Amino acid sequence: MPEENCTAVTEFILLGFISHPGLELPLFVLFLLIYVMTLVGNIGIIVLVRFNACLHTPMYYFLSNLSFLDLSYSSTICPKMLVNLLTQQKTISLGGCATQMFLFAAFADAECLLLAVMAYDRYVAICHPLLYALVMSRKVCAFMVAGAYLSGGLTSLIHTCFTFMLSFCGPNTINHFFCDIPPLLKLSCSNVHVNEVLLFALCGFIQTSTFLIIVASYTCILCTILQICAVEDRHKAFSTCTSHLMAVLLFYGSLLFTYLRPLSSYSMDTDKVIAVFYTVVFPMLNPLIYTLRNKEVREVLRRSRERKVFSQSST
Repeated sequence: MPEENCTAVTEFILLGFISHPGLELPLFVLFLLIYVMTLVGNIGIIVLVRFNACLHTPMYYFLSNLSFLDLSYSSTICPKMLVNLLTQQKTISLGGCATQMFLFAAFADAECLLLAVMAYDRYVAICHPLLYALVMSRKVCAFMVAGAYLSGGLTSLIHTCFTFMLSFCGPNTINHFFCDIPPLLKLSCSNVHVNEVLLFALCGFIQTSTFLIIVASYTCILCTILQICAVEDRHKAFSTCTSHLMAVLLFYGSLLFTYLRPLSSYSMDTDKVIAVFYTVVFPMLNPLIYTLRNKEVREVLRRSRERKVFSQSST
């Protein structure tokens, strides 16, 4: 359609998951439960790290920031999704769509970078333990986290600006449950070649480079661990890394599949299922992975419960 002969879109309609009304209430209950667990789990980790001096180390500093990112990008998606499951009018304004896209992309990109930082932290801790305090100083850790947030925000701003510089002439129905880049590009009546290149280049650079950093870090870690003679020390070294590896595999598997493909090969129904995983399920799983697999966190939780029980009995 010629751009000069079309009416500009001022709002979008989010199709969501399904067209069967009978399944919307069960899905609402399920996703509400997952979202509440996400809030409780991630806020719990942030509070736990903040108020326990024994957890004031680089690893837990990064973990609390990971929880903040999970909490943030889940909260960017879930509230609107839950509302749409209960209402007939599933609209979102042009500004609301741009804001949701920017926040989600910023937090997701920052999480990729933070996971790479966490892998580097484990590499230094296991492969160069004598240099750990020097290399991973408080200033360096703060610089790395700030760099992850700033880089995520910058790449997201580029994506958002270039996407909403396009013309949207109708239809205005997004075959998704949130404003993601690929389904929006499919709706544009402008040439989206530059946007496709940017999507592939920026997402490809961040996701691929950080994934390679993680792979390289854990390859060095594995070689170092295999040289440890004592079985108990080897097991302890493995236990500090397995939770992070589980988180990386879950997160990167879905992101790489979603964003590093040509636009013509996107299947919105398949992508929606995958998107549910990395926007709704994964932020809930992270606290479970790190607390259940981490002996130190479990010990702090146990002591916190014991203090609470003791104070209640004393009262």
